[in-house]
Amino acid sequence: MERVEAGLFTDGGNNAVVRLPGRRFPGVLIQGDSLSILRADVAEVVEAFDQGDVAGARETASLLLDGLDALLARYTAALEAHEIPRPY
Repeated sequence: MERVEAGLFTDGGNNAVVRLPGRRFPGVLIQGDSLSILRADVAEVVEAFDQGDVAGARETASLLLDGLDALLARYTAALEAHEIPRPY
């Protein structure tokens, strides 16, 4: 394991915005349990589609999109607070 210093742009919650050395833009650190939940939710969308449950797939995908939108908003707010341009 290599130890490095990283810049923390938000609190250290489940999706902290951090910048690693040598990187121009910060990234989002997602905890392993949160990543596993995200993966399970995507698998639920795929399974619903496989079973022909388009309404269920759409509902779950909508919840996923809401969560990703909130994460992107947190990331964007952190960049703006530190006067960093968006990388997209």
